[in-house]
Amino acid sequence: MFASREDAGQKLARHLKQEGVQGDLVVGLPRGGVVVAAEVAHELHLPLDVVIVRKIGHPWHREFAVGALAENDVVVLDEAVISKNPLIRTDLEDIIAEEKERLRNYQSKFHLDAMPDLSGKAVILVDDGVATGATTEAAVLSVRKRNARRITVAAPVASTNAVERLQRFADEICVLRIDPEFDAVGRYYDTFAQTTDEEVLELLSSHIA
Repeated sequence: MFASREDAGQKLARHLKQEGVQGDLVVGLPRGGVVVAAEVAHELHLPLDVVIVRKIGHPWHREFAVGALAENDVVVLDEAVISKNPLIRTDLEDIIAEEKERLRNYQSKFHLDAMPDLSGKAVILVDDGVATGATTEAAVLSVRKRNARRITVAAPVASTNAVERLQRFADEICVLRIDPEFDAVGRYYDTFAQTTDEEVLELLSSHIA
């Protein structure tokens, strides 16, 4: 489907142009989403920034996400899973505290200047793929709390469930491929190496609108 995140970003940018999507700023989700977002920002001649999000893993199976958190004290939890066992909620407090600390570390690393003022602005929120939509939902809510006027979620690929979920929170959703049989995001890319913090920092510091 996509040769690389760069290829996906270029195709996504062309699609956004064709659809007439307007924006004042492109915001990527670290890490891989920033690579896609950088291509979109370049093609649309818009500034590039990030919104920090963290997955919240199940206390007993950390690889299984039960929610996400984002900047501006946003916490999204999958109540359907958590409510099945009340003991999970107590253990989750430690996980959330741990992830909040990691989020603060990423904030100090990736926000090269002060966080941009989003009041009244149209934001294009970009990730490299959307599986469940939990982290993207947290990102949308975080941007919304900064008084953005309009939020467009844009991604090369997403699951049908994620798109349906995000329609409740975003003003517009632009996805190149919506797959009802969605698999892991990496399956849609020929090259899907893990993006490093250094690569994100380089993209943020070198990007010129």
